[in-house]
Amino acid sequence: MNKKYVYAALAFMIIGSLILSGCAKGTKHKLNSPHKLTITTTLYPLEYFTERIGGKHVSVSNVVPPGTDAHSFEPSTKDMIKISDSDAFIYNGTGIEGFADKVNETVKKEGVKTVKAAEGLTLEKTEHHDEVHDEHGDKDPHIWLDPVYSIQMAKNIEKALIDLNPKAKSDFQKNYRSLRKDLKRLDESFHLTVNESPNKEIIVSHAAYGYWEHRYGLKQIPVSGLSTSQEPSQKQLRALIKHAKAKHIRYVLLENSASDKVARVVEKETGAKTLKLRNLETLSPKDAEADEDYLSLMQKNVQVIKQALQ
Repeated sequence: MNKKYVYAALAFMIIGSLILSGCAKGTKHKLNSPHKLTITTTLYPLEYFTERIGGKHVSVSNVVPPGTDAHSFEPSTKDMIKISDSDAFIYNGTGIEGFADKVNETVKKEGVKTVKAAEGLTLEKTEHHDEVHDEHGDKDPHIWLDPVYSIQMAKNIEKALIDLNPKAKSDFQKNYRSLRKDLKRLDESFHLTVNESPNKEIIVSHAAYGYWEHRYGLKQIPVSGLSTSQEPSQKQLRALIKHAKAKHIRYVLLENSASDKVARVVEKETGAKTLKLRNLETLSPKDAEADEDYLSLMQKNVQVIKQALQ
């Protein structure tokens, strides 16, 4: 077994013992009490959906820091104590948060409600394999990039909040309907943009956009696999450059959180220009300072796609 995972497992055992033995001080709120619910999430979209639905009834914080790769993040003791003091822990549940299953089992014992946002969703298979898939199969975990799937994730969150605070049910339902309306408009924007574009292929820095392929008919050509740490072989890189030249692809789409050194090689060799995509695992500090949110950044992604497909 990889030493990294042995150390992580030991850390979770120690942290769990500390929590259960009472070293994590503080009184746990009882379910259905009128207090403001404290919710901990793992990925930025989950934080955004929970804030939109919960409104004034919730206080939400994300455990993965801005700009951090959720694939490799490991929570500290402080993070674990914070989660154990929450009313609910909301995680994606598609394998992208390697730490989530261990956290889930630990905090359940503390009476924390755990919510798998992806519950009930069928994940798409992917052709792009890497070490993430070696651990979690051949499924694409980036479901929050699909507005239609995001509606179902939001519905799961709404249900969980109602379970925690039934007295605020009408507010949660009203807020969910408002979010659902926004997500439907976003879905329409994607459909319209791709349908009206003459080209359907985009070069992306890593293979996070499979749901756009299946939902809207795009074709992603990834420089790397699903993990941002996965880089192509020289043979793969040459084939990608050859393809970009043959198809006269004019843009390479990079990400805030991904290493772009290989994509820069593609840019240099093909003469393609660089555009920026957000995969939205986390909200970058720069985007946070600019008061960007899930919807505004996804609309920017739509505009980037529109330019790239011309």
